[in-house]
Amino acid sequence: MPAPKAPVSRPEAHAWLVTGPLIVLGVLLALPVILSSARPFDYNLKYAPVLLAVAILAAYAPLSFEIRRQAVTVHMNDVAILLMLFYLSPVVAMGVRLIAAIIWLTTSRMGIHKAAFNTASYFAGMAAAADVVVIALHPGHSTDPWTWFVLALAILANNLVTLIGVGCVITVMQGVGVLPALLRMAVPTQAVMGVNIVIGLIMVLTLEASRWGFVLIVALVLVLGVVYRAYAKFWRQHRSLAAMYALTREVGATNHDGTLPDLLLGRIRALIAANSTTLWLPPQGRHQEVLLSARIEYSGLLDNAPTPDLFRKMALRTGATVAVGPKMGPPDLRAALQDAGGKDIIVVPLRSGGVAIGTLEVAGRLGGGPVFGPEDVRLIETLAAQVGVAVENSRLVDRLQYDANHDALTGLANRRRMLEALGEAMSGRGPREVVAVLLFDVVALREVNDSLGHTAGDKVLVEVAQRLTSLAPQGALVARVGDDEFAIELRTASADAAAAVADTLRAGLRDPMVIDSLTIDIDTYVGVAIYPEHGAEPEELLQRAHVAVHVAKSRGIVQVFNAGLQSRAVRRVGLAADLRTALAGGELEVYFQPKVALRDRRLVGAECLARWEHPVHGQVAPPDFVAVAEHTGQLARLNGVVLREGIRRARQWADAGRPLAVAVNLSARTLGDADLPLQIAELLDEHGVPADRLILEIAEDEGLLAGGRALPTLDRLRDLGVRLSVDDFGAGRSSFADLSRLPVQEVKIDRSFVQGMATSPSDLAIVRSIVGMARNFGLDVVAEGVESELTLGLLEDMHCDMGQGFLFSRPLPYERFESWLQVQTAGDPAEAPAGEVRWLRAVP
Repeated sequence: MPAPKAPVSRPEAHAWLVTGPLIVLGVLLALPVILSSARPFDYNLKYAPVLLAVAILAAYAPLSFEIRRQAVTVHMNDVAILLMLFYLSPVVAMGVRLIAAIIWLTTSRMGIHKAAFNTASYFAGMAAAADVVVIALHPGHSTDPWTWFVLALAILANNLVTLIGVGCVITVMQGVGVLPALLRMAVPTQAVMGVNIVIGLIMVLTLEASRWGFVLIVALVLVLGVVYRAYAKFWRQHRSLAAMYALTREVGATNHDGTLPDLLLGRIRALIAANSTTLWLPPQGRHQEVLLSARIEYSGLLDNAPTPDLFRKMALRTGATVAVGPKMGPPDLRAALQDAGGKDIIVVPLRSGGVAIGTLEVAGRLGGGPVFGPEDVRLIETLAAQVGVAVENSRLVDRLQYDANHDALTGLANRRRMLEALGEAMSGRGPREVVAVLLFDVVALREVNDSLGHTAGDKVLVEVAQRLTSLAPQGALVARVGDDEFAIELRTASADAAAAVADTLRAGLRDPMVIDSLTIDIDTYVGVAIYPEHGAEPEELLQRAHVAVHVAKSRGIVQVFNAGLQSRAVRRVGLAADLRTALAGGELEVYFQPKVALRDRRLVGAECLARWEHPVHGQVAPPDFVAVAEHTGQLARLNGVVLREGIRRARQWADAGRPLAVAVNLSARTLGDADLPLQIAELLDEHGVPADRLILEIAEDEGLLAGGRALPTLDRLRDLGVRLSVDDFGAGRSSFADLSRLPVQEVKIDRSFVQGMATSPSDLAIVRSIVGMARNFGLDVVAEGVESELTLGLLEDMHCDMGQGFLFSRPLPYERFESWLQVQTAGDPAEAPAGEVRWLRAVP
């Protein structure tokens, strides 16, 4: 459906393009009347003053009625013209009509251009009517049907000339687009003309039957005037109430679908019979300025107003109604309105909770004579109260809809809106496009919350949101879909292109952030999933991006989803119930991997590692069942199984003359359990194992170094005598300054650096630095991943304390570990003290 064209608005001076030809036409039509010697009737000039008064009264007293819910305005000018044509000579009739028009136009304070056009229009119309009388009527008084017909034809000629003149001037001033509306208005006008002709003929017949009929006509007019006055008051009140009821009902039926301004402004403009109605809402919060106008010559809404801003700004500032017209308002405002080309205006402030939020304005009462009065002011104020409630309700619904689709902290779209956007993008993608979801998981946000408080954590999230919004490609949607998760929906060429965008965004997020004068480094894990390759539904696509993020956490890269990742994730879900059964039935087995002192090749301990042989899936990787335990609340039971088995074996080795320490991995989540130290103390007492024989290893990337909630537990474990070790050191972002604040005694270098130190100078430098710094801090150092003699030699040269890896042994079940001990420590006790590893041989 094409949009409505904007109305043409030309200066009033252009009306002279029609006024001039109308004057010429009027003169040409008047010439036959002036030059004609025919006298159809016996004229009497004494009727001229009376008929002049009748013509003036008809101009000033239009009658309005409602017929079948349609408002009809009746002007009695046709009655006056018919009486003048019957009782006066055509020349005198034209003069009386012209004088009456001039008097009415002068007292109505109409502009010079409009007054000139109306005068020319009335004169030309009356001249056409007089021509009909001169040509068609014969001399002598007569009230026969032929006279009726001629007088009716004269009135018709007058109206046709007037209608043509109005049509021409409207076309010149506002364009041809308004002609259909003019033609629609002409139909009821002709019906009113027919009624006026009948009334005029009845009055003629009455007066011709008896001059005393004039008294009856005057009495009837007075009675009808009183009745009409009462009817008009009742009708205005009824129409106002009906309009307000209809307005309230239709506002409720809009469902806040964007049609509210059209409905409000159109209804109010028609009710007040104004040339324009304007709604103005200044900027407020996230709401932009609204300035919309409904005008009689335009079927839609315009985003400008035909009146100056002065009036609406004054109403908003003072909170009071501003009404300006010929008889209303201070002189300076009337002058300002006149300079702007306006006739009258009413501006009422819209209120919400006692505060002015905008204005409702009506301007330019339709019709040449009427202007706005006190009753109109009261009506507009009543309507403004309705409009204020409607606008506030609309904004409330808009705010609720906004809140339902946006995150309160960052202002980004939320998970719900992201899923909707994904569905829209999937249905509208191009033939060579894919729809990608980039899921960002903010690393170590919990540590920021624990160390600096949740306010600082919120600021980090806001900063991440702002960076993603500024860095994201044009057209992409950025959303916050979890506590520390952000998603981006975009259309791109391929999965590789999406991964490249993710790399760029991740690099941009790594720039240091300044939060409360502190510089914070933030990293993210990123998972990528694309449609249609990785999923056919929005929820499925986002879930698979989550799977990719989980894998990215262990690899430290941008991870694109693949089917293998999904099968692993689905398998984990299925393992939850089986793990519970395995823990209850003792199906998990604890393996042991030796820890060797590199200085004298003496076996000093073993790390306890859980293993699970699933009856269907076979060997389950430890990261998989540990993740299942964490997410299903079984982590404490899993830790308890490993701790109990490790401590029990330490007791057995001590009884056999091998006092070995046992190391057990714990997660940072486990350290949040305040009862953990008590449980460990009970296990140590139960088996009679000294506390220093137990080493608890906590991975660096699991939040150990943030302190916070874990620090009290760590202090209690230290006081108990248990040794604490930082596992996988170097793989995270921690420093020795962080370690110095924690009660740890040992550092385990991440295997990735140890395995690469024989071939990579950078890895060698990292290991050398860790060993040197640890010795300066008084910490023992364990190197994981020792798999070659060359690596072992380099570690010995650095004076690394202990080593652990396949060069010594793989993790072994208890029986095989015992066999390994017998083989590796066999020999002459005098030459090889108990526990010394004499041959460094890998055990398959």
